[in-house]
Amino acid sequence: MISIDPAQNAERENYKLLIGSIIPRPIAFVTSMSKDGVLNGAPFSYFNIVSSNPPMVSVSIQRSTGKQKDTARNILESKEFVIHIVDNLNVDAINQTAASLPPDQSEIELAKLTPVPSTKVSVPGIKEAKIRFECQLEHSVELGGVDSPGCDLIIGKIVQFHIEDSIYENGRIDPVGLGAVSRLAGTNYAKIGEIFSIARPK
Repeated sequence: MISIDPAQNAERENYKLLIGSIIPRPIAFVTSMSKDGVLNGAPFSYFNIVSSNPPMVSVSIQRSTGKQKDTARNILESKEFVIHIVDNLNVDAINQTAASLPPDQSEIELAKLTPVPSTKVSVPGIKEAKIRFECQLEHSVELGGVDSPGCDLIIGKIVQFHIEDSIYENGRIDPVGLGAVSRLAGTNYAKIGEIFSIARPK
């Protein structure tokens, strides 16, 4: 077995080890609103559940050369955002939103996604997602060096769920109908494969 000290690695090398090892990763498509009223959208695969009571999720937004990304800045300013689950029907359009645009241009318009009003937050969601969560900022933490943070860890409290009728029954979501896709490494993604069950020990 190869043993590697991350302190001896460049950041890029640690990045490749992490994204190649921690797979599959769920993808959050996050919409946020700039103070100038521009609807921003971007996908993030450093994303997961934090708590169910209250319902909270986390998104870690890596900085580029120490510079905060539009999504993180917008969330910290407005305290609101919407998370969408990326699925096999919207993944191509959402991939287009990963393009580097200036803050005054909307990735939603670039990808021809359809904004829809939210119920409890001011930030719109997108129609093309089967599931979306309206979120309010619960916590934010700058991670990394004091003088040069490497990422912004965002924890959001879900204040409204939106779930497509066809995949919801008796409080449960049909994983096949949802068709969520996950991130691997490089340009690779994965779909839901074989589903199997294992009983938990008593």
